[in-house]
Amino acid sequence: MSGPDARMLRRILITGATGAIGGALAEAYAQPGVELLLHGRDIPRLEAVAARCRARGAWVHTRVLDVRDFTAMRDWLHGLDALDLVILNAGMNTHVGPGGEAEDWDTVQALLDVNLKAVMLCVQAVLPAMRARGRGQIALLSSLAAYFGLPATPAYCASKAGLKAYGEALRGWLAPQGIKVNVVMPGYVESPMCAAMPGPKPFLWAPERAAALIRRGLAHDRARISFPFPLNWGSWWLAVLPAVVSQRILHWLGYGI
Repeated sequence: MSGPDARMLRRILITGATGAIGGALAEAYAQPGVELLLHGRDIPRLEAVAARCRARGAWVHTRVLDVRDFTAMRDWLHGLDALDLVILNAGMNTHVGPGGEAEDWDTVQALLDVNLKAVMLCVQAVLPAMRARGRGQIALLSSLAAYFGLPATPAYCASKAGLKAYGEALRGWLAPQGIKVNVVMPGYVESPMCAAMPGPKPFLWAPERAAALIRRGLAHDRARISFPFPLNWGSWWLAVLPAVVSQRILHWLGYGI
């Protein structure tokens, strides 16, 4: 690897760095002595994020790839040197039609590939190097929607619930090997994807605020980094209460169809 001595750098990989949270996280970590590997599909936006991170003193590499190209993603990740922190942030959303029409099946398949299967592939690709070193950290971007399915976004909620369960299982499996796994569960964060989602968006946060909290949570190795309060508290209760009660609450709050 050209550039600064890799042994003096903290190496951080962020997928979906062109998204609102991904870009904000890249800038939150950018500083001298940090090497950022930023992934995305939108070349102009990716280069803009990289430029801002370089201005903060970070050593930055970019990679343009579709996470659904599993072979290319696996080959890229296998070719990287050991990483200290991997933030798997790339994601997409879909929802039922305005008249209650079912989600388009092709879009649902793409969503599952991006939100769940690609994340699992990335984890498996970076794990061997982390296990060989006996250290590393992996953050999975789930959602508060993982607690209880919202009627308007069934496929999205299913994918994020899968990530939550997967991350919790990984944490228990890998902790004895020195590898930290954290599940990040944001509420509503300002972004085009968030704006396109149907339903109310209470306690909307700016991406920079979300990134700062996520960074603190990862630094303290919190198993579950959920925010904002009280939305995370209320979402947790939806999973605890009887389903019939939770469904009525969601309808009352404006999340019904």
